[in-house]
Amino acid sequence: MKKIQILILAVSSLVAFNSNAGVKIQQWQTNSGAEVYFVENHDLPIVDVSVNFNAGSARDTAAKSGVAGVTRYLMTLGAAGMTDETIANKMADVGAVLSGSFDADRAAFKLRTLSSEREKTQALEVFTKVLQQPDFPEAVLAREKARIISSLQESATQPESISNKAFMAALYGNHPYHLDESGEVDTVATIKREDLQSFYDQYYGAKGAVVAIIGDLTREQANAIAENITGGLPKAASAQPIAVVAPPTQAIEQRIAHPASQSHILLGYTGIKRSDPDLFPLYVGNYILGGGGFVSRLTEEVREKRGLVYSVYSYFMPMAELGPFQIGLQTKKDQADDALKLVRETLDNFIKKGVTEKELKAAKDNIIGGFPMRIDSNGKILDYLAMIGFYKLPLSYLDDYNAKVASVTTAQIKDAFNRRLKSEHFVTVIVGAPEVK
Repeated sequence: MKKIQILILAVSSLVAFNSNAGVKIQQWQTNSGAEVYFVENHDLPIVDVSVNFNAGSARDTAAKSGVAGVTRYLMTLGAAGMTDETIANKMADVGAVLSGSFDADRAAFKLRTLSSEREKTQALEVFTKVLQQPDFPEAVLAREKARIISSLQESATQPESISNKAFMAALYGNHPYHLDESGEVDTVATIKREDLQSFYDQYYGAKGAVVAIIGDLTREQANAIAENITGGLPKAASAQPIAVVAPPTQAIEQRIAHPASQSHILLGYTGIKRSDPDLFPLYVGNYILGGGGFVSRLTEEVREKRGLVYSVYSYFMPMAELGPFQIGLQTKKDQADDALKLVRETLDNFIKKGVTEKELKAAKDNIIGGFPMRIDSNGKILDYLAMIGFYKLPLSYLDDYNAKVASVTTAQIKDAFNRRLKSEHFVTVIVGAPEVK
């Protein structure tokens, strides 16, 4: 079956969608209550399927941190009596690829298969069993717990991991967004098979699930796949909305000692939701501030002019609730305070004075010019379909994207940054911190 595997890898690297054409999204609901988002595209003999559940790490509790992530992963390592080796072999036999992703909001499963009948049927049969009949084998759970604990112990020594964890904890307090997606050493050690089964039964129901499909199928074929995948899922109620995030009300600064020669610095504030009306002004504005690489203000002021950092960036991470706005930088320990001071000054000046028309035009040209690369393959469009469905965005999101970017004004950017970011209440974490001057 090596020829099949080579074929699917080869065709998957080809451009699979005419990015100059509009993306025609069809949407409906299955009999079991799942939402389906489908794009028909016969350019390549491939089908991509994604199923997203409201089962991210924000569904964990502090006492059971790690259950959500372990549940998602172990579902792919044993189902309907099949071992992880059997699942892998059955997928390899038809050249299919089983993958997935996991974050605070979502647990996702992906399948890529050839559209020919034998290959598609076998791949979908295994994929459906993974979703509907996970076994959560005790031996596999013990093995994976040991692996995760080892990884967490290693991460606890790395300055980047330390800073990320401390930043999210300081920014979100007791809100579940602060929970580490991998859990904690102590909590992972206590996870039992019953915890995984209970989590699965509660959060892997068809109601609220989002099925995204793109590829060499008709609407009728796509509907049959969606019905089959979701029909045997747990009869669970839709998950309750994630708790509202409260922005910080005072500045927090943590200096964490570390033997590394560099200081790893993160600072930021609560940002925006995925459906936020300020998303495009903030996105375009941040491209100018720190998201545009070497053309950004932060890079120009802190790295190019002063040489104070190795790297500096900023970004908004939209989520179901307010995701983080984050600025990150790395610098020599003896330059950390000077670099941090300049970053804060650059940010405050950006918020106070806004952007120039020249900066705005350059940012728009780059973002709009790069947009075709965002939808030049079935896999990329699949991810957009899943995002649109999960966060209940308009079906016209991709068609409207460039127009939304083009409509952003300097006044909108200044207004949005002033309303949404309170720099006097920023959270700051410095790992490998110098002595306080």
